[in-house]
Amino acid sequence: MEEKFTQSAACAGDCSSCGSDCSIDVSQPTVTLTLDDDTEVVCAVLNIFPASNNREYIALLPLDENGQNQDGEVYLYRYSETDGGQPMLANIEEDEEYTAAADAFNRLLDSLQADEAEQEG
Repeated sequence: MEEKFTQSAACAGDCSSCGSDCSIDVSQPTVTLTLDDDTEVVCAVLNIFPASNNREYIALLPLDENGQNQDGEVYLYRYSETDGGQPMLANIEEDEEYTAAADAFNRLLDSLQADEAEQEG
């Protein structure tokens, strides 16, 4: 898998498909993933976050050709940076690691939703 980070106006700011209503700024970075079959998928970067296993992960929202996400699917990858500061993504191979990453992402979403509810009320 190969990835390329870019700035894009692809995200329309409608995050309801990922369970959040974060009103993403349209200058949000995107990642273009090149899959094993050479298919390219443009994804909005939702967040980079730590998990309980002391690793960092990245949540990506795959976008269609119109910059939308219709199915609510979110991709999770292990995230790190090279010594030069370049981002690196790696597949999560083991169920235990995926569970740790998914739990951390769900806690992040819950926290964002609680913050939003507190601001509204």
